[in-house]
Amino acid sequence: MSNLAVITKLIDFLKSSPTPFHAVDSMKKRLLSAGFCELKEGDAWQFEVGGKYFITRNNSSIIAYIHGKQIAEQGIHMVGAHTDSPCLKVKPNPVVNSQSYLQLGVEVYGGVLLAPWFDRDLSLAGRVNYLDSQGSRRSALVDFKKPIAIVPSLAIHLDREVNKSRSINPQTDIPPVLAQLASAEAGFDFKALLAGQLAAEGVADCASVLDYELSFYDTQPAALVGLQEQFFVGARLDNLLSCFVGLEAMLASGSDYAQILICNDHEEVGSLSACGAQGPMLRQFLERLIPDVELRNRVVDRSIMISADNAHGIHPNYADKHEQNHGPLLNKGPVIKVNANQRYATNSETSAYFRHLCQQVNAPVQAFVVRTDMACGSTIGPITAAEIGVKTLDVGMPTWGMHSIRETAGTTDMLDLIKVLQRHYSTR
Repeated sequence: MSNLAVITKLIDFLKSSPTPFHAVDSMKKRLLSAGFCELKEGDAWQFEVGGKYFITRNNSSIIAYIHGKQIAEQGIHMVGAHTDSPCLKVKPNPVVNSQSYLQLGVEVYGGVLLAPWFDRDLSLAGRVNYLDSQGSRRSALVDFKKPIAIVPSLAIHLDREVNKSRSINPQTDIPPVLAQLASAEAGFDFKALLAGQLAAEGVADCASVLDYELSFYDTQPAALVGLQEQFFVGARLDNLLSCFVGLEAMLASGSDYAQILICNDHEEVGSLSACGAQGPMLRQFLERLIPDVELRNRVVDRSIMISADNAHGIHPNYADKHEQNHGPLLNKGPVIKVNANQRYATNSETSAYFRHLCQQVNAPVQAFVVRTDMACGSTIGPITAAEIGVKTLDVGMPTWGMHSIRETAGTTDMLDLIKVLQRHYSTR
């Protein structure tokens, strides 16, 4: 497959995945088309050598698994990522009529960089739970797709100090505007809007909407940017970019070795949930895969996890924010992330393993360490290592604008990391 074809697939994946629910749905479709079988957690499981399987939890986390030939001797080659991204989530009772403008109250999910959300063409997507005509509870995904909202900026004439000192109040400054109502007293039935959207998307039996989990997102599609198209710019690169790369690598790797791709929800808010990395999802999967405790511990000892999440590429306008010897450049290879305080799970053994993989596929590799006088973020890597006991390292593609509504990565870094992870999946 050509490089352009892979990039086109990534653009399509991001477009079809405005929320973790949609991302998992997109991944499910690709896995099913590749011959994977969906397992239900409430059913009994049986695995066959060479078999391909996946499970989901909360429809927002997913584990894909290939049952290799010699799992006891070779362990499981794992890749982890996360499906969620910082965003604005709609509150339970969201409708606000302010000066006859319809707005929706929102919560900030994760560490959102708020300024870029102003003056963007926003749409709304997520999961809606409803009663059908028979009185049964159902759920369905919705995506308005078109721009239906905006967070307008305050004109500079009304705040002359805006470029020096304006702060953003997440309660009062960012509720999006969706419409102009007939009067300052007019009401609006938001659940009726959702019922109409369900009908527009083919759900014909919605009797009443019970609840929802909805997020605003930017409708501008991802794009190649730059005179030589060296930069890939889009929403939710943190961390759908890693989900895409992990899936591409698994689908191209073959089935000789046992492989896991796990993409957890809720990483941006700490991972502590039933479907987050600090929850039991992966541990329970391994327990059912290998019921014998002795054997399972031996398999985990022979396994290795690559936690793939984005890394901070050195910013040409803010180079002093980086440790001087550890400023990864875009398009210069995947990044090994290191932190002495275990905010990343990398150690010298797992780092050496990854460097060797890069050598084998002729891919460049870089390293990132945060400045000693700055706080370091974290990933699912240390959490998974602590929960499962598996050898783990943290890697990622260098990006700019992490947690912005649009983030920037290097086009060749993605292609290099696919090669490296494919090698990881298909070697002992």
